[in-house]
Amino acid sequence: MSTTYPLTKTSSINIKPSTASLVVTTGEPAGIGMDILLQLAMQQKLGELSYPLIVLADEAALQQRFELIYGSGVSKLSGPLWQRIESVNDLQQISGQTKGNALPQFYLLHVGCAEPVVAGQLNVNNAAMVVQQLQTAHQWAASGAASAIVTGPLQKSVLIDAGITLEDGGMFTGHTEFFMQKSGCQKVVMMLANSAMKVALVTIHMPLRQVADAITADNVRQTVRIVLNDLRQKFGLPNPKILVCGLNPHAGEDGHLGTEEIDIINPVLREFQQQGANISLAMPADTLFTTRHLQDCDAVIAMYHDQGLPVLKSHGFGDTVNLTLGLPYIRTSVDHGTALDLAGNSATSDVQPSSSSLWQALIMAEAMVHSQQT
Repeated sequence: MSTTYPLTKTSSINIKPSTASLVVTTGEPAGIGMDILLQLAMQQKLGELSYPLIVLADEAALQQRFELIYGSGVSKLSGPLWQRIESVNDLQQISGQTKGNALPQFYLLHVGCAEPVVAGQLNVNNAAMVVQQLQTAHQWAASGAASAIVTGPLQKSVLIDAGITLEDGGMFTGHTEFFMQKSGCQKVVMMLANSAMKVALVTIHMPLRQVADAITADNVRQTVRIVLNDLRQKFGLPNPKILVCGLNPHAGEDGHLGTEEIDIINPVLREFQQQGANISLAMPADTLFTTRHLQDCDAVIAMYHDQGLPVLKSHGFGDTVNLTLGLPYIRTSVDHGTALDLAGNSATSDVQPSSSSLWQALIMAEAMVHSQQT
């Protein structure tokens, strides 16, 4: 293991041998993932985390991206920005060697690209490196070596063009499906969260005309169960309050505008109410998302993607975090794309850390890990 250039000031990371780590996948190497990570490191934000941070990236590409954004002045800085490790087990050894020394903002596990990375230019030959990051992160989290996975943005089209498939042989459709299949889960739930609200979805990415057919009793039941379990176990909420959107306008208007609420949704919700869950029956979405209802609500379950997410994102687009509920480990993610036009652009260094989706994903993952340990 070796401490590597570039350098920055002393970090406040406190490593304990018994403490697992947060692992970050930087995603598409030509995109903005590495940029935001470096900005947070240079602004000393990563040292505020309670757990050591392991970043998966191509070291040469990361070093080149630093120089592209910050220039050659890095040599004048006074402490390690990152330290390379060969495995997650190296953290225990490091913890006994760094007392009194400057600690890095993060630890780097090198995952090499097949070809040199050019900021903003996609290269299908580097797709395998992106998948290797995900596989490593999954293995660590599934084994307990990492407490949580935080994922940077990837470019699905590149992985598809490279012939990368999911575990079941299907087309690569994203992080959510990758981790679900790797973990052997039959159902997971997408939740987006920011400082205003948490919104989970019964259905995710499908044409609107297919949504009603996908609102089955089993789908609603599994979604509610996963949301309840993860709010209790991963967010530390013993009796979470959940509000549920109806499918139809005015939640069906007593059957005049649709019967899914009467026939499917409410019977399932009554099952959970009878078990003691603090959950509403189906509510009209146009009135559910008001301050009066949301002020003491822990989470909202929406029936489809564009029912819940536009409202949530209108209350905080830049700091929204994507979570996958129902996995055997914690996974949070940025809620933005690869922003190829910004990759390597020095103007991105003006982004404030507190408004970064990556930073919000990191501190949410940390809070969830803390809730599980207390």
